[in-house]
Amino acid sequence: MPILDKKQKSLSAVARESLAAKVDKRILGIDPGYARAGWAVLENQGQKLKLIKFGCVETSAKLSHAERLKKLNLELEKIIKKHKPDTLAIEELFFFKNLKTAIKVAESRGVALLTAIDAKLEIHEYTPLQIKQALVGYGRAEKNQIGQMVKIILSLKEIPKPDDITDAIAVTITCAHSIK
Repeated sequence: MPILDKKQKSLSAVARESLAAKVDKRILGIDPGYARAGWAVLENQGQKLKLIKFGCVETSAKLSHAERLKKLNLELEKIIKKHKPDTLAIEELFFFKNLKTAIKVAESRGVALLTAIDAKLEIHEYTPLQIKQALVGYGRAEKNQIGQMVKIILSLKEIPKPDDITDAIAVTITCAHSIK
């Protein structure tokens, strides 16, 4: 086994540190909503993406809107504390059919952003068009196409359900590919 001089040892240490810096980037992805907000935590391990955990924050229609927003905040704080992401990737509110619903979703998006800022997370925002183009290569891709690509990219056995989770994973993958 060759003997390394001090200069070679220090270069080797620098290379290990550089590799370590590229390996672990945890991203929390959010598909905003007030009745149900999808979330996913993905680890960017250099050239490989690993899905750590995913789920939905669901709130009861029996709660006031303010109480639903507070529950979202508390649940996101728990997720951040448990999974320790570095970054938040969140879908922008881009198109809406119902103004009343759009305002409530925008408020839940605001709660997610504030929660991320309080946790000192780096924030990246993506439109549905950007997410579809990043995953499928086509900005008018259907929900099923996004789901299929999530399944393929992460080597999952099935498409996560409900769609809110798939959308959260998709925004997380988009972020992982764009911030390398």
